[in-house]
Amino acid sequence: MPLRMRVRDREPIGAALRRFKKLLERSGLTRELRRRKYYEKPCETRRRAELRKASAIRKGKTPADKASSR
Repeated sequence: MPLRMRVRDREPIGAALRRFKKLLERSGLTRELRRRKYYEKPCETRRRAELRKASAIRKGKTPADKASSR
C-alpha cells in the first residue's frame, strides 16, 4: 500500500512535513513500525491481551463496548 502525497506549489517544507506525518498516523504505519521494532514472543502477546481485558473489566467496560464506539 504505497502512500502518496503531493507537495503543493510554494508550500513550506514544514507544512508538507506535518501533512506527511498526519498521513502516516492515519494509515497506521507508525503504529505498525513501533509494534514490529522488537520481536515479542506469542506468550507475551497473549499475556498483554489478557491484561488489557482484565483492565477493561475492572473499569466497567467490555471489549464489545470499545468496538461499537469506533
